Amino acid sequence: MTRRLARPRNDRWIAGVCSGLARRFGLSAGVVRLIFVISCLLPGPQFIIYLVLWALLPNE
Repeated sequence: MTRRLARPRNDRWIAGVCSGLARRFGLSAGVVRLIFVISCLLPGPQFIIYLVLWALLPNE
């Protein structure tokens, strides 16, 4: 069974993007959230990518 990339209805903090990515790739949601927060300290479009994923990923 393949895991679909979608934002879960539970286990959300803001929009469920990190939780959806964690489920898709078999990681802990906390780890993905920590990676995202740390990556926001570096220059780059991380926040914009998060907003785009929020808009594009369907709900479960």
